[in-house]
Amino acid sequence: MRVGLLTEGGYPYVDGDARLWCDRLVQGLGQHEFDVYAFSHSERQEAEGWVPLPPQVSRVRTAPLWTADDDGVVYGRRTRRRFAEAYGELAAALCTAPEAAAARSVSVPVDPEADRFGNALYALAELARDEGGLIGALRSETAVRALESASRAPGAVRAARTARVPDLLDVAAHIERALRPLSLDWYEDDGLGAVDLCHATTGGAAALPGLLAGHFAGVPLLVTEYGVRLRAYYLGVPGEASSAVRTLRAAFHRGLAAEVYRRAACITPGNTHARRWQERCGADRAKLRTVYPGLETSRFAEVGESPDGADPYTLVWVGRIEPAKDLVSLLHAFARIRTHEPTARLRIVGAASGAEDTAYLGHCRALAAQLFPDEAEGMHAVGDNPVSFEDIGGPAVPDPAEAYGAGAVVVLSSVVEGFPISLVEAMLCGRATVSTDVGAVVEVIGGTGLVVPPRNPRALAEACLALLRDPERRERLGAAARARALELFTVEQNVAAFHGIYLEVVSHTPVRRMPVDDSGEPLPFGVPAEAHLPGRWTGPHHPTGRPRWAEEPEHATAPARTTGSHQSHHEPVPAAEGAR
Repeated sequence: MRVGLLTEGGYPYVDGDARLWCDRLVQGLGQHEFDVYAFSHSERQEAEGWVPLPPQVSRVRTAPLWTADDDGVVYGRRTRRRFAEAYGELAAALCTAPEAAAARSVSVPVDPEADRFGNALYALAELARDEGGLIGALRSETAVRALESASRAPGAVRAARTARVPDLLDVAAHIERALRPLSLDWYEDDGLGAVDLCHATTGGAAALPGLLAGHFAGVPLLVTEYGVRLRAYYLGVPGEASSAVRTLRAAFHRGLAAEVYRRAACITPGNTHARRWQERCGADRAKLRTVYPGLETSRFAEVGESPDGADPYTLVWVGRIEPAKDLVSLLHAFARIRTHEPTARLRIVGAASGAEDTAYLGHCRALAAQLFPDEAEGMHAVGDNPVSFEDIGGPAVPDPAEAYGAGAVVVLSSVVEGFPISLVEAMLCGRATVSTDVGAVVEVIGGTGLVVPPRNPRALAEACLALLRDPERRERLGAAARARALELFTVEQNVAAFHGIYLEVVSHTPVRRMPVDDSGEPLPFGVPAEAHLPGRWTGPHHPTGRPRWAEEPEHATAPARTTGSHQSHHEPVPAAEGAR
């Protein structure tokens, strides 16, 4: 089949989110053809280029989300009225009871005609397709005035009624950036309209082209979220934004998430934590398939199969250094550990990326120097701090496997976590772990490690001491953790799961195109006639051997009955039954 792979800030860029997962998926499904439609996050990301692409990637089309030039499209009077009506409906959906849209029960069917957000979104998409672009209109005064009218209208939420002109300008600019995919020319018959399946590797902007491909061409949409985009938005909301800005922005992203979950043919969360978020936002449980991310196990095999080599009194922390990882609590917990095990050491392996993270790393270094002043054995000896900060790639830690193999216990101290990749890597290395109960940690560990409450240095220290003092327990937990990781979190299981999901989604989708031969001529009988008919097309077996059309009509000898065995001939049957 032909798959349209939709990414945001990831594959095929060298420096991208979930790049490795997408690359392994494409490499593992060589029997399919992939068209990649990618959004970039920055100019630097585009300048760094792409990863080497396998032959099954037949096309790559990219578009920036970080910038957009005015399309120069000039609307006439009717078109301006059409835009004002569609954008006004979108603004009204954002300003009136956004929490009700987010808390929509999955058990209550949603009428597409009554969904203001969805109808407004597709109306804007159709306008962009007809007129050639929407960038200028989304930046116009008309958009700001529509937001102002909606925020002042009866029924608007309290926070929206407090919006001032700078707030409305901010929200209008945010909506314009989020709706830039509507102005792309990706949805024609030679683009996403020609694929058999759209696979969005994240929600939000990446799923928006999939929604439009389904709206314009009936292409089914598969959405994979290893980190729920709506949750990431909530965690990243700037604190200096006003209440009106936060409310209206959140309403937009909630509405988009609900529409994506409603229209998707299948949704694959990466863990139960993400699944609960999706259900809360309106995802139908019948569409959900939990698929754990797959990791390459070969690079951890040597450490995982090695019987020794780790320092029995060394704790290891591996990850990206940022405030959410709560290294401050880890350092205070290690101070308690040192009072009971003076020979214990802590190796913090990772790097900081931005200015805020770099400042946090400096704070942690200063705290470590304060808690553990260098102590020398003699007057001329150099002091040795029991806490070390190291980067992967250095002489002591050339790769992640060496980092996990350097200690007897691996610690995770986060206060916010999605799917803990570093924890899975430690499990593949056969290491016992101590983790905080956040995100999908308990689901990943599954009883093969110790879990403590977050922001609790005392509980973290006691759990680490329990493992440092019991080598046999460490060995048992490490072996169980490695067995669990090899069963659930490998590339092979991930690729096999998506191979089956691809076939399942496409098998339930009506045929939309007539196949052609090598010369471009229609291929007779290439698609069976029954593929165009919904419901049962293979009738039940008749013991008499007479087809149903040859039987005498029942009403010729008796009145029509509404009960009994003959009723089953007229009951509707799900379309999936036709494949039996």
